Amino acid sequence: VPDESHRAAIKGIGLDPVEAQPRQAFFFDTPDLALNRAGVVVRARRIQGGDADTVIKLRPVDPSTLDPELRRSAAFKVEVDVMPGGFVCSASFKGVCSGQEVLDVTSGAMPLRKLFSREQRDFYDAHAPAGLTMDKLVVLGPTFLLKARHQTKDFDRRITVEMWLYPDGGRILEISVKCAPKEFLEAGTGFRSYLAGRGIVFSADQAAKTKTSLEFFSAQLQQEKQEATAG
Repeated sequence: VPDESHRAAIKGIGLDPVEAQPRQAFFFDTPDLALNRAGVVVRARRIQGGDADTVIKLRPVDPSTLDPELRRSAAFKVEVDVMPGGFVCSASFKGVCSGQEVLDVTSGAMPLRKLFSREQRDFYDAHAPAGLTMDKLVVLGPTFLLKARHQTKDFDRRITVEMWLYPDGGRILEISVKCAPKEFLEAGTGFRSYLAGRGIVFSADQAAKTKTSLEFFSAQLQQEKQEATAG
């Protein structure tokens, strides 16, 4: 949703901002984003209440290249994100941990690999660039975000709303729904019609939350390094 339409969009779908759950997203990559260039995303997320989760994600991915046994795992999923102007297929291997464990890792008190299951680490090793082990990754973040799931009376699917807030004042508002592949046309058409009826128009420039976070904190690291060298 375009920046100037955020307030109107939230009001238009009838979302009470108090419903939103605060979260922190930490990404892990090299300072020059070598993982991102290889299509691999490593993330940990703290959730209000002390819980947390982790994910190793491939984006983009060709589902036909994935191990069928892996696809049967309850912790593994393949999904397609569709947005104005395009789509991307991704594969995610999820895990759970505690919020304190995420803080321990990001403070340097615990190795990053301890956050992830053996199966997640194997998945990482199979797809990360050769020689780029988890102990070579740095913390990028956190990005603060608010997430809410909203069921409106006049639309038959639950809507997910995320507001990502960046340290420089930038923000991304994403409004989305999920559906099974066979429901795509019906769900997509109905959702766009619902939003249009409330005056909500998606921006042609779709800013990716992960990409924005990685690039922001990578640039911040580079600037800090230059300042330290100059000092």
